[in-house]
Amino acid sequence: MAECFDEMKGADGSVRPAYEGLDAWLRDLSPDVLDQRCQEAELLFRRIGITFAVYGEADSTERLIPFDVIPRILSSSEWTLLQRGLTQRVKAINMYLKDIYGRREILKAGVIPEDLVFQNQVFRPEMNAQKVPHDVYVHIAGIDIVRVGPETFYVLEDNARTPSGVSYMLENREIMMRLFPDLFSRYRVAPVENYPDELLATLKSVAPETAAAEPNVVLLSPGIYNSAYFEHSFLADKLGIELVEGRDLLVKGGVVYMRTTEGPKRVDVIYRRVDDDFLDPLAFRPDSSLGVPGLMSAYQAGQVTLANAVGTGIADDKAIYSYMPDIVKFYLSEEPILQNVPTWRCRDPKHLSHVLDKLDELVVKEVHGSGGYGMLIGPMADKGKLAAFRTRIEADPKNYIAQPTLALSTCPTWVERGVAPRHIDLRPFVLTGKDTVRIVPGGLTRVALQRGSLVVNSSQGGGTKDTWVLDT
Repeated sequence: MAECFDEMKGADGSVRPAYEGLDAWLRDLSPDVLDQRCQEAELLFRRIGITFAVYGEADSTERLIPFDVIPRILSSSEWTLLQRGLTQRVKAINMYLKDIYGRREILKAGVIPEDLVFQNQVFRPEMNAQKVPHDVYVHIAGIDIVRVGPETFYVLEDNARTPSGVSYMLENREIMMRLFPDLFSRYRVAPVENYPDELLATLKSVAPETAAAEPNVVLLSPGIYNSAYFEHSFLADKLGIELVEGRDLLVKGGVVYMRTTEGPKRVDVIYRRVDDDFLDPLAFRPDSSLGVPGLMSAYQAGQVTLANAVGTGIADDKAIYSYMPDIVKFYLSEEPILQNVPTWRCRDPKHLSHVLDKLDELVVKEVHGSGGYGMLIGPMADKGKLAAFRTRIEADPKNYIAQPTLALSTCPTWVERGVAPRHIDLRPFVLTGKDTVRIVPGGLTRVALQRGSLVVNSSQGGGTKDTWVLDT
């Protein structure tokens, strides 16, 4: 793996301008004080109750995502580049979804193979010819970004279904402002606390035409046992909307209502954190107790807006991801501002041969995998794991893509023995409503806390950082 880009220091050891204030602050602060504040941060997170679950583990309901108190800093020019690229990419994703469930011009042009769409398990034929308000399918997108050079950012993954993590972005900032006002005094940091207002405005803007002047928005959660339940309750509280489960809603006369002590109340927009399969037992899985019977019929009749729309998984499938540069060019007639990581599709015999030949050098991912599961990092795998993964790929090549092992950028991180560089990525959140794209400056920086590790996922032992975008 190539030498990685250090976001704080240049190759000659000089501190980059954005980090000069942080560098001086770290030199002035004793390790004992920093360690004490780390402990205070953990205590605050426990009191707030910020937890997540890892399915299959006995203590899954009690885990905290480790928080690193040293922020990741981006200059305003770096953020401007990212903002332009994110806006372009999400616009193209929405145009692609409208086309795939409509005229399918991109398939007719041969840009994407038809079988990759129609035989894909996340393609929803129920959405064929379905009109959605203002042609917005992905209202909330979480785009994972990695950096490998001073001005070189890659999109690692597009999360277009039910992206999570924004609650940690907000709480990380609140904890940092409480514990480190002295560090904030050295910078002008763009705010992120207006995200709930921006999200609510986005959701209201896409209410159906039949909605009242003040649309009723609710957040639909699978319930307390879901790994992201803290975020669901946190966001509902911040948005000032009702947190509901499937049993709290009913469909009557093709309209969705919420059960209340004062009788049924109409629902116009559902910010849903329930996967497609479980949304409506009459349309999808009949054994689902998480959804609302008849919800799809109300949706198809234009009586309620679902955010994100049903069927958006056909835009963030990892095989589809490999076509994103072509998707941007096809719909916008523009070169992508943010490039993809080079990707080999194992469904292609030539690509498959290359992947199997270079397995010990590549990162291999399941097309529908997430959370760091079902993934092989070739350079860090032993012979037994390489052999086992080779067998899995050969048995079902369509289920895998492969990418080079990127030298992810590093950022100073507080570890047991002091401050040391650790690999990071970034998940900005892009909100798309009626005629408006909103991107709060920053996002969730995830950090691989183990030395040399490239896996930043919280389910695999990663942590988070506050992300500072300098406001100049």
